[in-house]
Amino acid sequence: MKCNLDALVAGHICLDICPDLSRTADTTFQEIFLPGHLVAAGPVACSAGGAVANIGLILHRLGITVGLAGKVGDDLFGQAVCQSISARAPGLGAEMILDASVSTSYTIIINYPEVDRIFLHYPGANDTFQPEDIPYALLTQARLFHFGYPPLMRSMFTDRGCRLAEIFRRAKGTGITTSLDMAFPDPSSEAAQADWRLILERTLPYVDIFLPSVEEILFMLHRDRYRELFAVSTGADLLAFVAPQLLSGLSRELIGMGAKIVGLKLGSRGMYLRTADRNVIASIGRARPSNPDAWAGAELWAPCFNVMVAGTTGSGDATIAGFLAGLLRDLPIEQALRMATAVGACNVEQPDALSGIRSWEETSRRLATGWEQLPLLLDAPGWQFDNSRGLWQGPYI
Repeated sequence: MKCNLDALVAGHICLDICPDLSRTADTTFQEIFLPGHLVAAGPVACSAGGAVANIGLILHRLGITVGLAGKVGDDLFGQAVCQSISARAPGLGAEMILDASVSTSYTIIINYPEVDRIFLHYPGANDTFQPEDIPYALLTQARLFHFGYPPLMRSMFTDRGCRLAEIFRRAKGTGITTSLDMAFPDPSSEAAQADWRLILERTLPYVDIFLPSVEEILFMLHRDRYRELFAVSTGADLLAFVAPQLLSGLSRELIGMGAKIVGLKLGSRGMYLRTADRNVIASIGRARPSNPDAWAGAELWAPCFNVMVAGTTGSGDATIAGFLAGLLRDLPIEQALRMATAVGACNVEQPDALSGIRSWEETSRRLATGWEQLPLLLDAPGWQFDNSRGLWQGPYI
């Protein structure tokens, strides 16, 4: 079958509203955000955001033929989302749904210097997304289907996740390779109270590639462990306390639930990857590697590349897009993982989600120049660093 698309990206989409707070850098965050204060900000940047826009547009920038499937309201914010997509890639939003009965989702991003991002988010139209909103006929012409951010889409986690599982069951029935990522829910929200273990047990048998962050999956499956690490970190980066043994255990559990390739995003500590055995990898659909043996039974950890960080908006989405682009271009597993962290590194050099992304060729040339990686020391039995590949290799191999 001839595939007219490399990938279809579906799920959460919104308007990102990001005020420039760089002129307040000489004042502490706590001093600026006090009740009754007028905060002198710079220009505001508005662009399409969420998994559909971020991952879809980054894949497009990396030379992947992609389609987008999301839902927005027929309002000013919805028009801004569609115009933002069209300005970067005319025709890319042809499958977008405009629904006059709902309002467009938006996110106000507080990206304060030296402080992790704060998101003020309204889910809007995303809460009403249904399995029927996926263009399944288009999936028969594509190689990869990616769905993003179900914890920010109410219909995907209510009723024990039956709609999310249905989307992936129907998608998998077309012979496509399927991919899923998550989002960290507000701990006080309805999404945080959902039974994510049950939702994932229902969905992951139809998911080939599962790409959450380690914080997200800990919060969803092992909340007591998440709280323990959060308490130990005492306001520092929780990721600094994540050990290889924890990642091995989580990935083993997720593969046991049905995922075939598990990638755990680790922020400034890079990305961890684990894959199932050869027969499983050979069965993942039209985007499967041409050499399944080279992708099977792997456990790898790629450090981040050294860059000047301007902002981290969309960094996880960029990492996902880099990895999926590597798979779609049939790279060896090590190169696909390094491309994931490379695209993520390019992303954080600019404050928004897209401006820092370079073409596939530019990114590849940057990698070939011996781009310095951040130090990552792993004190764990069986783990070894491979200098020639710039990766840590785990004992699961």
